[in-house]
Amino acid sequence: MPSLDLLLTFLEVYRAGSLSAAAQRLGVTQPAVTGQLARLEEQVGEPLFVRTRRGVTPTQRAAVLASRVGTHVDGLRGALDPADTEPVLGGTVRIGGAAEFMTLLVIPVLAGLARRGVRVHTTLGLADDLLSELAADRLDLVVSAVRPKRQAVLAEPLVDEEFVLVACPALAHTVDAERLRTEPVAALAHLPLVAYAEELPILRRYWRSEFGRRPPNPVAMTVPDLRGVLAAVVAGAGISVLPRYIAAPALHAGEVVRLHDPQAAPLNTLYLAVRRGSAANPAVAVLRDRLRQAARQWDEL
Repeated sequence: MPSLDLLLTFLEVYRAGSLSAAAQRLGVTQPAVTGQLARLEEQVGEPLFVRTRRGVTPTQRAAVLASRVGTHVDGLRGALDPADTEPVLGGTVRIGGAAEFMTLLVIPVLAGLARRGVRVHTTLGLADDLLSELAADRLDLVVSAVRPKRQAVLAEPLVDEEFVLVACPALAHTVDAERLRTEPVAALAHLPLVAYAEELPILRRYWRSEFGRRPPNPVAMTVPDLRGVLAAVVAGAGISVLPRYIAAPALHAGEVVRLHDPQAAPLNTLYLAVRRGSAANPAVAVLRDRLRQAARQWDEL
């Protein structure tokens, strides 16, 4: 029998008509919604939605399931909803992180805090700049893509993000599969790159860890937002390396494909950082707990 969580996710997708909209309503990530929906479809034994560019369309099986369980799930959700029993917190929380990670994953968690009367102030930027703001008491918490080395900062691992090398199908078809297996750098050298920054930080790290050298490819575009990098790859501007949680919707839709399937996925740890010796702030403590709980759902991104 499907769990309440799976049925709740199913109903949100059914009513919203979109995986991303359902994720926002539930306060979780789109990959988490996709995974729960896949588990429910496996238990049901058939697809419940047809994926389209504009969202999802329910199948006849989904319509029948929604009509049978909708009222019952809503009643249970109302009975179990902790919103009426959670105390109002108040106060202010100042949190910083990368624009992409904050927008897609953290903000749904922040929304739950805002509903409890907390004023949330977010700062988007690069990890080193944000950690400096944290050390200077201008932020309370930072989700950092680099391990903090400042004495004034305490950090704990939050979640690992997995990186994938992706291209649009048209460019992927120009790569010789056998040569990619034996001479990956040469097999990919004719393809232009879409980079996050001029120094090629993500691309350079992937090439060196997987292929043993810096990429020799020409750079076609530089876009300082990973969502923009994905848009450029989908449009055929070049290939790039992205966190899986950003590339997942386009991979699922067939707009991009993975060019390389390493034996061990390249990972980068994201850290939850706070200032050492900072005064206790109940809202910050609650937010840290919420982010830890969310990260268990994210697993590896």
